[in-house]
Amino acid sequence: MPTPPSAAFALSRRAQRVKLSANAAASGRAAALAAQGRDVLTLTSGEPDFDTPEPIKQAAVAALARGETKYTATPGTLRLRQAISAKYRRENALDYTVSQIVVANGAKQVIFEALAATVDAGDEVIVPAPYWPSFPDIVRVNDGTPVIVASDEASGFKLTPQALEAVITPRTRWLILNSPSNPTGAVYTADELAALAEVLRRHPRVQVLWDEIYEHIWFGAAPPAHLLHVAPDLRERTLLVNGASKTYAMTGWRIGWGAGPEALVRAMVVIQSQVSSGPNAIGQAATEAALQSPDQRFVSEARTAYARRAAFVSTALNAVPGISVLAPEGAFFVYVNCGALIGRVRPDGRPIASDTEVVDWLLEAEGVAAVDGPSYGLSPYFRLSIAASDAVLADAVGRIARAVDALRPGDSVALAPTALEAAG
Repeated sequence: MPTPPSAAFALSRRAQRVKLSANAAASGRAAALAAQGRDVLTLTSGEPDFDTPEPIKQAAVAALARGETKYTATPGTLRLRQAISAKYRRENALDYTVSQIVVANGAKQVIFEALAATVDAGDEVIVPAPYWPSFPDIVRVNDGTPVIVASDEASGFKLTPQALEAVITPRTRWLILNSPSNPTGAVYTADELAALAEVLRRHPRVQVLWDEIYEHIWFGAAPPAHLLHVAPDLRERTLLVNGASKTYAMTGWRIGWGAGPEALVRAMVVIQSQVSSGPNAIGQAATEAALQSPDQRFVSEARTAYARRAAFVSTALNAVPGISVLAPEGAFFVYVNCGALIGRVRPDGRPIASDTEVVDWLLEAEGVAAVDGPSYGLSPYFRLSIAASDAVLADAVGRIARAVDALRPGDSVALAPTALEAAG
């Protein structure tokens, strides 16, 4: 049993409200099993399996050679903020000045600082489920209250205007929207965004955090709709959150950014000055090169690979009796419905009672590491990352099929999708 903290190191209520990242916890369990000599396929992390493109790495080497190893400006280097500003004009037809942009140590820090700058105890933040697990915990660590709004497969795992209207109160400060979405790969259409915007216009106090970190990973005929193209009047209460990690396979470089109203960005910079100061110089130089490069073939080639993998995994898993997948429209995950497995019996006689136990069985029986639905606020599901090679994914779906086939029928009925309160 773990030793409780001594009185001298008693934890704050804030620390006790949050928990370890679901991905980190699942990856840790897989690593522990692998350390015992088991053959484990770890499909838990939202991390591109591709290497950072060579020209980006060479830009970092050149920055080192120039001696760019000192502190940087708290909101990010001027050159990188200018490159981000140019990216928004070029790719999104949006005009943001450098004073409306803050660069941080990853997009997660941007989200944390935005909420730290605006949320007081008792304030509410609307978080559609399924959600990225950090969303509700970042709300909590900033003394806010996450208001979880469930969606389902019928809505394509997307927030509806009726559901949004029903949960807005005088305490609501933010709505968080993520498109393309983690964990489902859902992408909002222009019409769907327009309907949400109509609700937001009736509630001018509600700000919008538009998480577009998977902006360039989409599988349709055209890029996803952008909230500020559909509803440009919401610009002065919208924060765009993005970064280099997913688009350019730069997760370890830790560079994300936010673009939004200058007053909000200025407050975020003040908070960042006391949290971490400016992001690392080399990562910023590399990201500047990534955004400014005239050769963006890596981005389109990676998108093509993710689309191929998403189609393969969705088709293969839909052929496995007892599980199903709503094919993702973007990002690099599949959210697998395993409700029909609840109540089935393992070969050792133990019944499967939840999606968490489904995930445990996949890892134990076949060495496939996934993340369970409760981590994302909607059961009975589990999430698989498709940011892995075609060969690994083919191996994984074969193993999953064998693990499912090994389960015997039980007495319980299939479990319908159920929204969960965000634990914490």
